Amino acid sequence: MARPTSRAAQPAPPPTPTAKPPSAGKTASAGKRAVGGGLVVRPGPTHRTVRDARGGVIAAPEDWVLLEPGDAALTRRVKAAGDHWLMEEKQGRRTFSRGVWAPEATVERIRHELVAERSTEAWAKKQASALKRREADQAEYVDDFLSAVLAFLAFAPAYGDRALKLARAVTAHATPVGSGTVARTERIPIERRAEAAVIAWLRHQTTGYDQMKIARVKGKRREVRRMLAERSRELLGRYRSGASIPPGCPLAKAIAAISG
Repeated sequence: MARPTSRAAQPAPPPTPTAKPPSAGKTASAGKRAVGGGLVVRPGPTHRTVRDARGGVIAAPEDWVLLEPGDAALTRRVKAAGDHWLMEEKQGRRTFSRGVWAPEATVERIRHELVAERSTEAWAKKQASALKRREADQAEYVDDFLSAVLAFLAFAPAYGDRALKLARAVTAHATPVGSGTVARTERIPIERRAEAAVIAWLRHQTTGYDQMKIARVKGKRREVRRMLAERSRELLGRYRSGASIPPGCPLAKAIAAISG
C-alpha cells in the first residue's frame, strides 16, 4: 500500500523589515498634523530626536535646526515657508511650544529678511502704531474686566469700598498680558472669567490652600479646590447680604492687607 505523500514544505514568510526613521515628508504624512500643516512632535530622548504621535522616536533631518520660541514673526513665516515640525510638550493640562524644526537654510533666509525689514523706518512706525493700539485695547479690557468683577461681587452698599478695593486687586493680578490666568482666555465669557479670577484670588488669599499637602490622587486637588470655592462663595454671601462681618473674617483681613 502506497504511503501518502508528505505535504510540500511551505516557504518561510519574508522577514519583517526593520523600521527606519522616515524622511520629513513621509513622517509628516503619517503623524498628527497641526492646522498649519506641520507635523506635531514631542521632545525625544536624545539630542536632535523627537517623538511622533504614536511615541516613535524620529531623528531630525541633518539639515534641519530647532527654531526656539520667542520671535513670533520668524516662527510664523518659517511655518508658512514649507515642511516643518511643531514641537510641543504637555505639562499637566497645559501644552507648551518648544519650537519649530525646519530646514536651516529656510530659517536663516527668513531671519535675514526680517532683519532687513525691521531696520526700515516704515517698520518702526508700524510697530509704534501697533503698540499704541495694543495698549488702548489692554486699557479697555482692564476696565471691562473690573466692571465684570464688581458685578460678580455685588456687595451690599455698606461694603462698596471693600468691593472696589478687592475688584482692583483681582483685576491687577489677573489681566496683565502674558499672565496665563483665566482672565486672558477668550474661550469663556468675561463674566465667567471674572468669577473664576475672584474665586482663585480668594483661594490663595483667604484659605490655607498654598500650604496644604494634597494627596497625589487623580481628582483630589480638583475636589479640594471645589470645596474651597464653596467656602469662598459663602464668604462673599455675607458681604452681598449686608450682614455684619465677624472679627477675624479672612476676607476682611485680605482686603485690609491690600496696599493702595
